[in-house]
Amino acid sequence: MDNNFSKVMSVKTDEELIKIVTINRSKYQQLAIEAADQEIESRKIDISRFEEVRTKFEEEKELTKKIENNSVRSRIRFINFVIDFTVIFILFFLLVPVVEQFLPLVNRIQFSIYRIGSLLSFIAFYYILLEYKTQKTLGKIITKTKVVNFEGNKPDLTDIISRTFCRLIPFDRFSFLFSRNGFHDAISRTKVIKDV
Repeated sequence: MDNNFSKVMSVKTDEELIKIVTINRSKYQQLAIEAADQEIESRKIDISRFEEVRTKFEEEKELTKKIENNSVRSRIRFINFVIDFTVIFILFFLLVPVVEQFLPLVNRIQFSIYRIGSLLSFIAFYYILLEYKTQKTLGKIITKTKVVNFEGNKPDLTDIISRTFCRLIPFDRFSFLFSRNGFHDAISRTKVIKDV
């Protein structure tokens, strides 16, 4: 068993090892802590790094707390949803019929596929473009909120794309009944916070 802990600890970074023997000590078995201590000793990690890691951890913890305290409640998220989908449907019903006139749609199946595809494209375009460029949609502008990643920074394009397509998960809207963050927030590792 001790050998397994030694193998596990040998692939940990210096920072991870320091966290194990200091900050997260209570979360590990005694044998794991001893293996981490041995690995720290074999790497000759300077004791001054311990304080650096502890300070960094405290700063991260404080930032996480600040973001959590600044995150918005389900009611505001629902208002954002209503505003954004109203805008999407207005644009959809204004533009799609015009484009349909130029398409050779001959039966109901083609028409239905085109409509569903167009609606999904409108949703994706609306959220990806606005949230990536400005961190806000029209709903978020009105409610003075914005989307951030878990570190409080502007999300990457991949985060926004993930966030947008996770909105299509069935029951995503109902996930807000059980927590502040919906499925599309949790999976994309983003949050909506007050824009102060």
